[in-house]
Amino acid sequence: MNYKSVSIVALSLLIMGGCKLQSSDKPLKRKVTAEELISVNRYMVEQDASAIKEYVERNDYHMLETQTGLWYQIEEMGEGELVQKGDVVKIAYDVSLLDGTHCYSSDSLGYKSFKVGQGGVESGLEEGILLLRKGAKATFIMPPHRAHGLVGDDDKVPGRSTLLYKVELVDLKRAMGMDSHTGG
Repeated sequence: MNYKSVSIVALSLLIMGGCKLQSSDKPLKRKVTAEELISVNRYMVEQDASAIKEYVERNDYHMLETQTGLWYQIEEMGEGELVQKGDVVKIAYDVSLLDGTHCYSSDSLGYKSFKVGQGGVESGLEEGILLLRKGAKATFIMPPHRAHGLVGDDDKVPGRSTLLYKVELVDLKRAMGMDSHTGG
């Protein structure tokens, strides 16, 4: 049984454990406590982290992990200043699941542009982009809680999926509308 199955079983048991039968076979409901939900969430995050660590070791990646659980490896540093919140970035990207299933790429969908810090993209992508400079190339591994969470994206990313994101920061516009190479 894989870690996703174990997580789903644990969550199901917790939820079903909230219902008990009385002698009359009528359900007696009890509320699931916040502590129980936190415990299940903590367990799922630990399982995700363990699976990512195994993947990184198996593929001989030389990655670092942030405090939020995002794994990253910067292959090319790029030039200029680091991205800041409020900057508008344009990235080339390739997204797949850890099992190799391809999801999205800029080759077929075009570059992705977004203003950093305003949401609209995976929180793991925003966090990773803040580590880059214009021209940088990096690989990010985003656990479900930093990607599309429990539900997925209603298209190619199933719920509870860990994403492998390969990105190149193609362009960076400073929050004031200036290019990172103009100093403003």
